Amino acid sequence: MKKSFLALAFFVAYSASAQQNLNTHYAELITPADLKDNLSIIASDALEGRYTGSRGQKMAAAFISDFFENVGLVGPVKGSHYMPVELTSVKPADIYLKSGATKFTNFNEVVFFGQSGNGGEVSLDAVFVGKGTDADLAYLDVKDKAVVILAGELSQSANRNVLRKSEMYRSKGAKMILVTYEGNAEDFKSFANQVKEYRGNGTLQLKSHLGAGSEGLFFVDQASVSKIYNLPFEKLIKAAKEDPTKKPLKKIKPSRIVYHVSFETKTIRSENILGYLEGSDKKDELIVVSAHFDHIGVHNGEDKVNNGADDDGSGTVSVMQLAKAFAQAKKEGHGPRRSILFMTVTGEEEGLFGSEYYVTHPVFPLANTVADLNIDMVGRRDPQHAGKPDYVYVIGADKLSSELNSINEANNKTYTQLDFDYTYNDESHPDRLYYRSDHWNFAKNNVPIIFYFDGIHEDYHKPSDEVSKIDFDLLTKRAKAVFFTAWDLANRDNRIVTDKK
Repeated sequence: MKKSFLALAFFVAYSASAQQNLNTHYAELITPADLKDNLSIIASDALEGRYTGSRGQKMAAAFISDFFENVGLVGPVKGSHYMPVELTSVKPADIYLKSGATKFTNFNEVVFFGQSGNGGEVSLDAVFVGKGTDADLAYLDVKDKAVVILAGELSQSANRNVLRKSEMYRSKGAKMILVTYEGNAEDFKSFANQVKEYRGNGTLQLKSHLGAGSEGLFFVDQASVSKIYNLPFEKLIKAAKEDPTKKPLKKIKPSRIVYHVSFETKTIRSENILGYLEGSDKKDELIVVSAHFDHIGVHNGEDKVNNGADDDGSGTVSVMQLAKAFAQAKKEGHGPRRSILFMTVTGEEEGLFGSEYYVTHPVFPLANTVADLNIDMVGRRDPQHAGKPDYVYVIGADKLSSELNSINEANNKTYTQLDFDYTYNDESHPDRLYYRSDHWNFAKNNVPIIFYFDGIHEDYHKPSDEVSKIDFDLLTKRAKAVFFTAWDLANRDNRIVTDKK
């Protein structure tokens, strides 16, 4: 009996040691040279910035699909690596706001946020509601009217707050929302230009999203609001800040406005690229390794390509190299126990559309999906880590499974010794990165995730995000960190437990 126990203990120890030797052996297939070779293609000028649905994005899709085929991955979508994703392009057309004979046009005096037109001119009384607090609204009638809200400085956080509050105004019967700001009047011009660059040539939506939140709202510059009410803007600010018990906003008489919103729409066909590696005794369980391979295209107004070498060429080539390493292990008889789906998705920059489409139409049941390891920007250093040890930001590892977080930490400590930075792991962090990449569509479906990220650097979403600025040794180390955690998840005896909601 004692001899049998010792033999079993020896076998378990030997097996663990063998697995450890195997993972370090196959991790060596992830090399700076291979990463650079593939990234030099993915982020080349020839691919024109890989905008979703564009020729360059489709060239990238073909390159990734061929790579998956050549290393031995199966096409899991009816025998294909292509998962078609159909989107709708929504481009602003004739959009304006009028007060009397004065017309305010989109991306000039006003900026419209929304995705659907109203079918013609709409005429409404516009009620100035100041800050739009409960105390203000208690004595103002906004039913079947437009409301004009005074917000603080133009900023991303202020805009989010206004968008959240707009639903409250609509619940009280408001038909349209107009938003103005008490900050520097000149800031509006910059804001309008930025929105025009991002939205002026159209934005994309999944078919299932088309028309959602279609009421929209207008951002309006200070001079235009003054014309609407025929009052100095300072007088509107003063009324908004007075004691609401004195009903100061009643003194600002409603003014009639007319608005018109129309869009041009067309169908855009894109695709996710999937490579499947079947596991052995636990093949019905699945690990997903993901990255987005789309980017933002050609820089508006200039003949410059947004190459997206870091965002997210670096993640894309990392997924490719992990696929190569795991596929080689399987060819040599050391394949994973659980199946692995290597997935590069489209439409991330436009709204996480490719990953949303996958989780809505999963090729493999989400209930059988153990975890998603998402890699989005892992080839650079941000200013906060200049001159510091090698690092990577880790986001979301502890949100749904404390075990996943422990596994990730343990593997890094054993093999890669990166400095794991959890700055962005706080869900309330103002940059809200937990919600801003493709892992989020898995997380909100209760699939544990880890998001690996290098931070916001000076070339983010600029033509200067080029291959020449990638640190390939650091990229290799980060890709290996994902590999070791993926290997552990794919080969451990028990599936990790989802113990958090």
